[in-house]
Amino acid sequence: MEKINRRQFVGRLGAGVFVTSLGGLLPRPLWAEPGAAAADLLKLTPQSRYDLDIAYQPFYLNGQKEAVQATAINGTVPGPLMHWREGDTVELNVTNSLMDTEHSSIHWHGILVPFAMDGVPGVNFDGIRPGETFTYRYKLVQSGTYWYHSHSAFQEQTGTYGPLIIEPRGGDPIRADRDYTVMLSDWTSDGPHAAFRNVTMNDGYYNYQQRTVGDLFKDFKERGIKDTVADRLAWGKMRMSPVDLAGITGAEYTYLMNGLAPDSNWTALFNPGETVRLRFINSAAMSTFDVRIPGLDMQVVMVDGKAVKPVDIHEFRISVAETYDVLVRPKKDQPFTIFAESLDRSGYARGTLAPQMGLSASVPDLRERPVRRLDDIGMGMMGQKIFGGGGMDHGSMKMDSGKQHGPETTTPDIPGPIGPEPFVPDDNVNTAMIVMNPKDRVSEPGIGLGDDGWKVLTYADMVSDAPQQYKPEVDREMTINITANMERFMFSFDGKKYSEHPGPYNFRHNERLRLWLVNHTMMEHPIHLHGMWMQIENGQPHDSIPYKHTILVKPGEKISALITPIEKGDWAFHCHLLYHMEAGMFQVVRVS
Repeated sequence: MEKINRRQFVGRLGAGVFVTSLGGLLPRPLWAEPGAAAADLLKLTPQSRYDLDIAYQPFYLNGQKEAVQATAINGTVPGPLMHWREGDTVELNVTNSLMDTEHSSIHWHGILVPFAMDGVPGVNFDGIRPGETFTYRYKLVQSGTYWYHSHSAFQEQTGTYGPLIIEPRGGDPIRADRDYTVMLSDWTSDGPHAAFRNVTMNDGYYNYQQRTVGDLFKDFKERGIKDTVADRLAWGKMRMSPVDLAGITGAEYTYLMNGLAPDSNWTALFNPGETVRLRFINSAAMSTFDVRIPGLDMQVVMVDGKAVKPVDIHEFRISVAETYDVLVRPKKDQPFTIFAESLDRSGYARGTLAPQMGLSASVPDLRERPVRRLDDIGMGMMGQKIFGGGGMDHGSMKMDSGKQHGPETTTPDIPGPIGPEPFVPDDNVNTAMIVMNPKDRVSEPGIGLGDDGWKVLTYADMVSDAPQQYKPEVDREMTINITANMERFMFSFDGKKYSEHPGPYNFRHNERLRLWLVNHTMMEHPIHLHGMWMQIENGQPHDSIPYKHTILVKPGEKISALITPIEKGDWAFHCHLLYHMEAGMFQVVRVS
């Protein structure tokens, strides 16, 4: 991460950087100030016009004496809270004051906009050149909790992101006495370019939680020598580690809540007996969090900006780019810890719900780091084919060679899901493993969850409480395979990095498409489709399937989503783990 001295910093003031003082902490927007009255969304008034300036800003983390450099919006990380009203036309003037960059941008994550307003350089506009201003203008056709971020280089990792709340026209049916935004993120001390280089050279560079000899003898005792040896040999053949859970861990990352490190203890106030709405947004670059509030039950009422029928839970997993709105009703006059634990248990973000400032509750210990089993990645049956040093097991492949490369299937009258076809990549350079029998996992909470005796949210629990806008009849099915060679840090769709794809995926305007996502990797991937909703087929009736803009696909999982492309143009489709996208897991969807 670039360090800046006083002379360099003062020299950049002319580029539009705003600071409160040179030696102070990075300024935070009012919505993120601990306990401030303005942090309550109910006290804010929707606006339809914002001027945003993306510029360098010194960032002091955990009381460091030397600043690192952030790419802040209007001088703060996170950026300003955008508070809009459904039905309004918004005007957003974004200036790029990063004078040494190729371009900057803002993407309005989950917002349905004309394609020219989506903000992805190289896909639907050229980006915002240094010193220039770009005006986004569009009408709001939705409400709910969303966020915005740069889609240029690694700017999202260095602070170019913020929350976005759209107030429903006619008033919010979700009633609460307090309304707070809780934005989770990760901050790299090495800087994104160095971190990306490190994981590219060695995928386990930041993983200090490798298995030990003690783990081996523990497995001997719990699983037996034969099963343990078979498991270790299988992982060795695949050249993978069962404890490779996150590309970058808490050994490198500091996990933030509303821009504050855990020791800073972001605090939101309540009076006992009140209903408090917490709008969780995961704006991290690479980190998935498991969220709970010890001593309080939570009620999920909104997912990715769309209302769901209330679900009572104790914990939920939030992947990069997802949003979850929950209600809590603290009755006791005491503080409660908001605890967001990283999936790999290497660290956490933390804040407090408190009846007054200055209070804090005990912080839970980190749970034991999970270990993936072969079943967890869809490789429990050894009949699957494995790409690696041993080559491809052709004996396990039973497929029609005439269909092996075609991602889509067209059937005039589809009575139900056909299911994803078997997949064979053109080569095995970008694809280290193929799951021949992917599983439906919408009812599974995910690795490391479900064994603590409390209720964990799953995708199967989500029942839409928003009107169904689209027809039930499916016109076409299509499969996109999520592929990788993690040892080489190569990530791709259908075995090809973005630079290798012959062209975009083609969607048809207003068709009802069933999209199958099949994960042939040993990691979870949050898959984001711009410009349209994905509705997960989770066992609910068609009128009740939940809307999602980002779907976390588990290892070895097949999951289907119904899509109706409503806006013509080119749209980004990618894994929202920033470094995976940079390494090739990105594609363009063309709606025509």
